This record gives sequence, structure tokens and C-alpha cells, in this order.
Amino acid sequence: MIPFLDLKKLNAPHKEVLTAAFKNTLHQGDYILGEAVTRFEHEFAHYCGTNYCLGTGNGLDALQLIFEGYKYLGKLKEGDDVLMAANSYIATVLAVIHAGLKPVFVEIETSTFNMDLEQLPEPNSSVKAILITHLYGQLGPVTVVAAYAQKHNLLFIEDAAQAHGATLDTKKAGSFGDAAAFSFYPTKNLGALGDGGAVTSNDETLITLIKSLRNYGRTSFAENSYAGFNSRLDTLQAAFLSEKLKNLNAENLQRRAIATRYLAEITNPKITLPFWDTSAQHVFHLFVILVENRDHFLSYLKKSEVGFGVHYAIPPYQQKALKAYNHLNFPLAEKVAQTCVSIPLNPTLNAEEVTQIISILNLYNA
Repeated sequence: MIPFLDLKKLNAPHKEVLTAAFKNTLHQGDYILGEAVTRFEHEFAHYCGTNYCLGTGNGLDALQLIFEGYKYLGKLKEGDDVLMAANSYIATVLAVIHAGLKPVFVEIETSTFNMDLEQLPEPNSSVKAILITHLYGQLGPVTVVAAYAQKHNLLFIEDAAQAHGATLDTKKAGSFGDAAAFSFYPTKNLGALGDGGAVTSNDETLITLIKSLRNYGRTSFAENSYAGFNSRLDTLQAAFLSEKLKNLNAENLQRRAIATRYLAEITNPKITLPFWDTSAQHVFHLFVILVENRDHFLSYLKKSEVGFGVHYAIPPYQQKALKAYNHLNFPLAEKVAQTCVSIPLNPTLNAEEVTQIISILNLYNA
């Protein structure tokens, strides 16, 4: 059996340094907003090429705190509209809604599955931000979106939860917009051993505000200037992340090497392969193919003992949790949701397993 992702195997090469990080954290005794958090924030800001990074409890909180911060700064207000792709994961949408803002969904295009720039509306006065998700680890159209945001005086926010290290020229995910949100969920390219997230930005005023908002709105030990939240990156997870960050570039190269083989060697006409321009813009958090009869294909993978995932079978606007948006219809987003399958791609796969997966997919008969 080739699992979709074996987290124990993924973290096994890091066992010694993670154990040492645990022992050091235990010894230090600074378990909340400790020294390891500050260290990782500096390291990850440097890695992303931003002036600032702040750790948060998870990726959803990171994104919501960006919006909350901009509300306090007067750049957003309750009820403002945020443009976003129709197929973003529900967490992205929930961050917008929980901040009292309104998602405005945009149809996708079918090469990168990102928002279709041809479908971007001429924004009205209620649209104040554009939110782009670097889906599956591939940078969205950052250059065009940045120009669009500047032209219409919109905030440009990145959901970089799947794109740690994705690079265009010399700029990395998290450094293109006004602010960006990352997740360090254990399955991510840079994954903790629990929940975690971060905000990156060059906006010192925003970062200062979020630093307070993530910790109950505190501005001193006794004073709370804002109605804040409790969303702090755990000191132990920060220590783990500092160690794993050292290997992120190498592991992203491994992911791209596997993707290169898949794209060259999977030749089954019943399987639609993802678009990739072979650049560092993609870090292949997921390798997503399209198949017409998904149930039949998944049954075949089960019998062939190849793990899989489906990211994501139901678009957010069709979810029961978002009833106010259930009337919307985006045919391309829905087509991808009905036909997408994620096949194994991660640094634990050896050459023989990759060969086996390729062979099994090529033998598939729809």
C-alpha cells in the first residue's frame, strides 16, 4: 500500500532535531510566546522576504487577523466586499465572514484553477480587497492581481497556506500582497506537529496591531486596547518549525522532481494532468489530476492500493454552512470539484513507489 501521506514517515528524518527542540523547550519553560516564537518569526520573515512575520494559532486565524487589523486601521469596515476565487477552501471564506466582511466569488480558469482574471468585475464602492489563494502550492497571478489592486485602490491579501516557498523570480509567496496568511497544519510543505499559522507583511502598523490582537488585544501587561483574540503560535511548534524550515527548499525540490516524472510519464488520455510551467512558482503541496468518472477511478486506486485525496469535492458556496451563497453557480469551479483527485506526492516517496503510481495510473481504463 502506498499511502496518500504518512505523517510519521514524513517527520522521521527530523526525529533527532525535533526531540532536541522539545527538550530545549521543556527546559526553557517559556511555553506561550516564548523565545522560539520570536526566533521563528524572524527566520520565516527572512525566508519569505518580508520585514515582519507574526505567529498565530492557525492559518484561518492568521487570515482573519489581517482583516481585523485592517478594520481597526480604517481600511476595511463591516460589510465590505472581498473578491476571491469560487473554489477556495472554506477556511478562506470563513476568515472573511468571521471578520464581518462579504465574500464575492469569482469563477476560475482551468489551467491553474485560480480566479479567472477575465471574470474580475469592475469593482464598485463596496469592494475593498482582493484575496488570492495560491491553490495546491502554485502561485496565483500575483503580478496582474497586484496591478488590479493598485488600479482600484484595493487591499491585496494572499492566502499562502499551501504555498510555502513558491517563488516568482526572487520573490516568495507571502511577499506579493499587503499581507499574507500561512498555515503550518501538519500536512503542509512546512508543517508543525500540531496547529499553527503566521502573518507576513511589510506593513509595520498592521503587524503591531495584529501582535496585540492575537493576544487578547493587550498593549501592556495590564491594558487591553482592543477586543482581541487568543491566537498565538505555540512555542513548541515554533521550535519544531525552525528546525523544519532548514529543509523546506530541499523538500520542495523533491516535490518538483516527482511532479516532473508524473507530468512526463503519466500518459493516460483519461487523466488530465495539472498545468505547470516548470518554474519554482509551484511547490506541489498537492498534485491534482482530473478524471471524468471519479468514483470508478477511486475504486480502482483502492484496489491498486494507492492512496488519494479529494481537494475539494464541494465548492464553499455550495456548503450547508454558507446557505446564503447556495444559489450561486460557477460551472468551471463545479466541474473541477466533481473531477479532481489528489495523488500521492511528498518527500517520503521513493523512485520505485513513484514508478508504481505512474504504472497504475497508465493502466487505468475508464
